Amino acid sequence: MARAACNHLHLVPSLVHPLKSTLFTNHTLSTTTRTRFYDIQRRFSSSSSKISMSLKAGIVGLPNVGKSTLFNAVVENGKAQAANFPFCTIEPNVGIVAVPDSRLHVLSDLSKSQRSVPASIEFVDIAGLVKGASQGEGLGNKFLSHIREVDSILQVVRCFEDNDIVHVSGKVDPKSDIDVINLELVFSDLDQIEKRIEKLKKGKARDSQSKLKEEAEKSALEKIQQVLMDGKPARSVTLTDFESDAVKHLCLLTMKPIIYVANVAETDLADPANNNFVKDVTNVASELQSRIVTISAQVEAELTELPTEEREEYLQSLGVSESGLGNLIRATYDLLGLRTYFTSGEKETKAWTILSGMTAPQAAGVIHSDFEKGFIRAETVSYDDFVAAGSLGAAREKGLLRSEGKEYVVQEGDVMLFRFNV
Repeated sequence: MARAACNHLHLVPSLVHPLKSTLFTNHTLSTTTRTRFYDIQRRFSSSSSKISMSLKAGIVGLPNVGKSTLFNAVVENGKAQAANFPFCTIEPNVGIVAVPDSRLHVLSDLSKSQRSVPASIEFVDIAGLVKGASQGEGLGNKFLSHIREVDSILQVVRCFEDNDIVHVSGKVDPKSDIDVINLELVFSDLDQIEKRIEKLKKGKARDSQSKLKEEAEKSALEKIQQVLMDGKPARSVTLTDFESDAVKHLCLLTMKPIIYVANVAETDLADPANNNFVKDVTNVASELQSRIVTISAQVEAELTELPTEEREEYLQSLGVSESGLGNLIRATYDLLGLRTYFTSGEKETKAWTILSGMTAPQAAGVIHSDFEKGFIRAETVSYDDFVAAGSLGAAREKGLLRSEGKEYVVQEGDVMLFRFNV
């Protein structure tokens, strides 16, 4: 199961029918090659198919830090039952979350679209971990296996005092909480690596290519093992591309990128820098080369219960201009190496998700495999130029539309018209 979960990009049957040309908009994509966190696997169906992005972010943390409250707020209609009990979320809850992007609405208005469809990302609410989870404490092994199946980790850290909500350790101590979670992930990885190294020692490679791969894997595992013994994550190890490829099937927990989510009280939302707990989380995140997002899960939960017109007024009363969820979702989207492009027309304007560094044909394949197979060229204009011109036709008349070939790496803000033939 864990290995299957590492195949993050795959082909699934689709009801989309191939068109001879389609209008696209792209967000900024870095020119780097695909991030090593993802293994792109294509399985072709006999029917029409498309590349489906199925990347997941797992929400983890100690019991009673606000995980399920945050999850419920993120997905609004989430089914997780947030309660003051350590193991109230036994099975992981999954929610599909829209990625906020004002450009979608701008394009929709310009194209007079009947509807707009945002890009999305999958969030998984994983039950609270406790000290000793790697040895099975508190159903720990089951929870750790759920973490192994996600692509990135959002570690919620309690940064508020509340006598009515019991802390599993008896007191609020963000640094200690982070250490507990991280050490459990380290212990789990060490156990897995030890078993894998033993298996490699006993096995015999069938051919020279297999031998090279096994040697690369063993070399990488020994490097990672040493770093883990020092209490540091696997992602801090510098590996060659070949070594990274050799160990990715293990889905090591500490190889996954992390965002620390500092969960504060509503009174600290306007100026979280004055919260000493947040300062502790910021320092740890800096040491571990990770990101931090400050949010109040309780405020976000309350916002979901208010009519849209009252939400802005409520936020202003707290001294903030916008909800923290948008920042968290965008940060997660970016952490996963995801980018977006649009299709836009009278019927609909839709945001599509791709990996940073994808070429024009690969981006086209997200719509339909035929678009990639028969790719000819991509007529491209930047988002800003498209908006300034008002339409693709106007952009063409002004000479803003350019023709890009198969090697073109899609850039943030591109609007594209794919030409293909099958």
